[in-house]
Amino acid sequence: MAEIGVVKKDEDTFEVTVQANRTTTHKVSLSEACYKELAGGKGTKEGLIQASFEFLLERESNSSILSQFGLPVIGRYFPEYERSIRGRLGV
Repeated sequence: MAEIGVVKKDEDTFEVTVQANRTTTHKVSLSEACYKELAGGKGTKEGLIQASFEFLLERESNSSILSQFGLPVIGRYFPEYERSIRGRLGV
């Protein structure tokens, strides 16, 4: 199982490290508006990003995840993302 670490760099930017067979680092942006839309203001931005990476890792390896992206882009690749993430967060 992969280990996911999320570190806040500034208000909307986070560094995510995924330790699996290979360690990868990802720069993820998450606006306040997107956070409220996806998480309904529940929990933290870090928690939403953590859950989002868990979602991604169920579908692809960490080395296949983009090295830099805005969180909403996940929905373009996986249409079920928003519904799934809301369910995970209890929104």
